[in-house]
Amino acid sequence: MVVEVAAPGFDEVYRHHFQPLVVQLYAFVGDMSEAQDLVQEAFSRAWPRWHRIAHYDDPVAWVRRVAWNAAASRWRRLRVARLFSQRQRLEVVDGPGPDRVALTNALATLPADHRRAVVLFYLAELTINEIAEDCGVAPGTVKSWLHRARTALAAHFSDDDPARPGGSRSVAADSPTRRTVD
Repeated sequence: MVVEVAAPGFDEVYRHHFQPLVVQLYAFVGDMSEAQDLVQEAFSRAWPRWHRIAHYDDPVAWVRRVAWNAAASRWRRLRVARLFSQRQRLEVVDGPGPDRVALTNALATLPADHRRAVVLFYLAELTINEIAEDCGVAPGTVKSWLHRARTALAAHFSDDDPARPGGSRSVAADSPTRRTVD
């Protein structure tokens, strides 16, 4: 007479082995929540296969191996992410200085076409012909836009501008009650 040994039920194995497995994983990963998650994940993977795993010589060993493998995989992913973030650290740059703010404000006063021409010519370093092609206009039009933009910017930044630090005109010079002598 052959006596067939009944395979342990999932609930029984879970109830008896969950906590000891968590303690083992906690010793490995150093974080109780993560250890619980790893063991829970291992049991979650065992559940749909339990009809097969239950007949192994040591079904708990299978669950333990899955939990340890999950821990190692998480450790590798975290290490790769940490190394990636170390390589990708953004350089901290000071905010724009007063000259950059003044230039941005001055450019904002230009018509859109003139501003675009200035930016493409001086910052993007495109040629007149490349700007003309990009904007769909004749090269002479781009030259005109650049000339007008330079003139407007020069007037904006002239030494007679009272808004510019060190400008030669005083606030009183712009007063409507100022008398002129001919």
